[in-house]
Amino acid sequence: MSKVLIVAEHADGRLNAATAKCVKAAGSLGASEIVVAVFAAPGSPVPALAAQLAGVARVLEVSHAANEHPLAATLAPQVAEVAEPFTHVLGPSTTFGKDLMPRVAALLGAPQVSDIMAVESATRFKRPIYAGNAITTVEVAAGTKIVATIRIASFEAAAGGGAAQIESVTPKAALPAHTRFVSLEAAGGDRPDLQSAAKVISGGRALASTDAFKLIYSLADKIGAAVGASRAAVDAGYVPSDMQVGQTGKIIAPELYIAIGISGAIQHLTGIKDARTIVAINKDPEAPIFEVADIGLVGDLFTIVPELEKLIAAGRK
Repeated sequence: MSKVLIVAEHADGRLNAATAKCVKAAGSLGASEIVVAVFAAPGSPVPALAAQLAGVARVLEVSHAANEHPLAATLAPQVAEVAEPFTHVLGPSTTFGKDLMPRVAALLGAPQVSDIMAVESATRFKRPIYAGNAITTVEVAAGTKIVATIRIASFEAAAGGGAAQIESVTPKAALPAHTRFVSLEAAGGDRPDLQSAAKVISGGRALASTDAFKLIYSLADKIGAAVGASRAAVDAGYVPSDMQVGQTGKIIAPELYIAIGISGAIQHLTGIKDARTIVAINKDPEAPIFEVADIGLVGDLFTIVPELEKLIAAGRK
């Protein structure tokens, strides 16, 4: 039977929803035990949050001052040591997981299966290739330890209501001295995390300037949405690269996705195809984004977006 270790992603004392989706994926492995490892600074509330996920048998609390900031170089040797008894080591296919899990695989001398979107058995998985235009099935030899990242857009989150036991663990692995935390600059501020948000609003090249993106930020704040952007907007320098949604950016699956001034290149559509409802605003009625949109508004975004804000404000009075 499989024993699965999931590396929790968290920030500011909050458990990222990507972890709950990894738990859901682990449930498809037929595991005899699902364990979540939380690497954090002493006193973190995250282990208690992880213990509430349905299906989790145990939570390993790995407390160390060096874990206050999630540096892959610092976490990897600790994860590799904790992972020794497990058959599968899972992390989310987010920026965090993509940075950390290959290091863990290298330290363990184990194969990595990236971006799993479906589990067929404990050793057989489906993952996207060619920008999501094809799905390939990969299989790992039985008896091999597997390190994997989970495509969070493909799995629902595990429910709450669990009451897993929390155990304190102190790895003996030597931590590297060549990497240190300097600072963190987050473009999103207090907005939801782009990769796990239920609502996302993205802007495209049609906004034409960094200043015009204030329209997107303002609307997002009105409805509690995360903010993303097309590659064209990123390449033009309107927003930082960590906001990019698409094949070479973040793959997301929100309940609501609003594309404003985005034409809908295939690379962008790859990143949003799992969204539940897609709303498109574009002045070009022939824009490809309308082919996948559930709701389309043809018109000038500089007129439509302020009108939407007024309607939202009026609806709350």
